[in-house]
Amino acid sequence: MTQQTISRFLPSRLRVISRLLTVCALSLPILAHASALEQFKSFVASTKAAKGEFTQRQVKADGANGGNMKLSNASTGTFQFARPGKFIWTYQKPYEQLLQADGEKLYIYDKDLNQVTVKKLGNALGSSPAAILFGNNDLEKNFTLKEAGTKDGMEWLQATPKTKDTTFDQIGIGLRNGVPVAMELRDSFGQVSLLSFTKFEKNPPMTENHFKFVVPKGADVFQQ
Repeated sequence: MTQQTISRFLPSRLRVISRLLTVCALSLPILAHASALEQFKSFVASTKAAKGEFTQRQVKADGANGGNMKLSNASTGTFQFARPGKFIWTYQKPYEQLLQADGEKLYIYDKDLNQVTVKKLGNALGSSPAAILFGNNDLEKNFTLKEAGTKDGMEWLQATPKTKDTTFDQIGIGLRNGVPVAMELRDSFGQVSLLSFTKFEKNPPMTENHFKFVVPKGADVFQQ
C-alpha cells in the first residue's frame, strides 16, 4: 500500500502520522548540547517502544485578516508504539477516534459510527511521518536528513522523503534532551501541521498482545 493510498483513508487530522516534544520525560544530559542529528540517531537506536500524549494543530490562512496565518483548534490524545509498525494512536478530543496497527494490519475505529475499517499495513509507513516514530531504524533509506538550526529551545532536524510518492514535501523534527518534542509537517500544497508531545516515556513495559486489536461489540467491519 502506497503513501497515497494511506492518505486517502486516514482522516486529515491523522495524516500527520501517515502526514509519524514540551516533554515530561527523563532528560539525557549527555545529549543536551548535541546536534539534532546526533540526538535523533541516539533516540532511534535506543527507543524500541514509547508512549505519551500529543497535541495536533494545523496552520491555516485566515482570509478575513489579510491572509494572516492562524492555528486550528487542537486535537489531543495519546499514543503508544513499538517498532516496527505497531502503534495505538487515540484521539480523545474534540471527538474520539482510534488508529491501531499490529505490524500487519491497520485498524481505524470511528466510535460515533461504531465502524472499523481494516487495511493491510504493508509498506505504508515508508516515507511517511509515521515511520519516524513507528518504523524501523533505517530512516536514512527513506529520508534525507540534515540539520535545521535552533528554534524555540529545540534543535531541529529536516527530513526530506527520497521518494515522490508521498504526501509530505518536508518534515521538521524538534529535539530536546535526546527525544523528539515537536514535528512540523509541510505538504505539497504548502499546508503545515504541527505536533507536540508530552509525558514521553521511552521503552515502557508492554505485553506480547498489547497491540492486538479487538473489534468493539456490534461494530461494522469493512475490509479494504
